[in-house]
Amino acid sequence: MNQSLHSHKPLVQFGATPLLTTPAPKQLTPDSPAMSVLTDFTHVMPQSIAGDTPIDEAHLKMRHGGIRLLFVMDKQSHCVGVLTAKEVIGTRRINLAMQQRNLERSEVTAAMIMTPWEKLSAMPLEQLASLTIEDLVLSMESFTEQHLLITERKPNEELSVRGIISATDIQTVMGSRIPAKLPTTVVPMARSFADICQVITGHDL
Repeated sequence: MNQSLHSHKPLVQFGATPLLTTPAPKQLTPDSPAMSVLTDFTHVMPQSIAGDTPIDEAHLKMRHGGIRLLFVMDKQSHCVGVLTAKEVIGTRRINLAMQQRNLERSEVTAAMIMTPWEKLSAMPLEQLASLTIEDLVLSMESFTEQHLLITERKPNEELSVRGIISATDIQTVMGSRIPAKLPTTVVPMARSFADICQVITGHDL
């Protein structure tokens, strides 16, 4: 047996401060496939909480994870709604839950202030696959939410949430300016798909 194959080699000692390798940012244009901006839950673990989670705990999870949306799950692992930072930080839904149930703020849970599943809008995966980013945003002209859910139904399986698209993610990957054939107006951070659509159609946010 060749002993040299098993000889211990010293570890490298830094002689100077090193650079840190980071992923190259996506370079997308309005003509890029809309699938390019999908956060695909077959590759990325979705962030979720139980419906009985206190709202302050949900807010803490959002802050620590750097996210603005959590899926609310029931005991059968079905998604019963979504909870966004807007609802957790805001007071309207929280105050309403406290008044209707005669509760203290610490007793208010995610299920009490979430947007339930039946009130959510979603796009089937096969529809998304046929669109460019520009097609997607223009089709969402009146959509005032910041997140779009993407659903998938496989043969003989239940409907599932395959992924999510964020309006701010679209803006981030396309840069601080809307490129290509769209107006080159520098835009503030998009709060919804409707915000981005206003830029594409030539109106400031």
